[in-house]
Amino acid sequence: MTVRRILSIGHPGLRVQAGEVSRHDIPLPETQTLIDDLIDTMRDANGSGIAATQIGEPVRIMVMEVDDNPRYPYKPPIPLTVAINPEYEALDDRTVVINEGCLSVPLRGELERRVNLRVSYTDRFGTDHERVLRGLTAGTWQHECDHLDGVLVVDRIDPGTLTTWEEFDRHHRGPFVERITRFVAEVGS
Repeated sequence: MTVRRILSIGHPGLRVQAGEVSRHDIPLPETQTLIDDLIDTMRDANGSGIAATQIGEPVRIMVMEVDDNPRYPYKPPIPLTVAINPEYEALDDRTVVINEGCLSVPLRGELERRVNLRVSYTDRFGTDHERVLRGLTAGTWQHECDHLDGVLVVDRIDPGTLTTWEEFDRHHRGPFVERITRFVAEVGS
């Protein structure tokens, strides 16, 4: 298990536009090791996703997974997903306000995310995928794609809603979890 250091807001590596990964590079040991490091780092930090740029690697690779995550107990399960060169398109105009955090930013806040996406990516074995994501899972996908474009959650958050994790837990978690639990039940993810 190799847990890498997660870059914090202010580090210039978080503002880099990540480069595409060629099909030729996917099976290479260095690419596969990077994927393993991303998975180990995400799990160690109790994240629901992490992008390669967050550990200083400017390539378009991200991973997502939610399985009884203590940091995000309200998020529906997401099977381990390794996405190389991920993309998405909104299927409609529907949005939801999410109180979102980030492993690279010690703050949370409210922002709008698209609810229904068509996503495409290549997995770690070189297989192409296209699927529809909804709800909080779609929000996590957008968050990680933002990282690969050098965009941080603070660029999208309503500044009046910024809070530390401690203050979120103290003042905002209860109402947010109640609202978002109803949303997850409605959209199914």
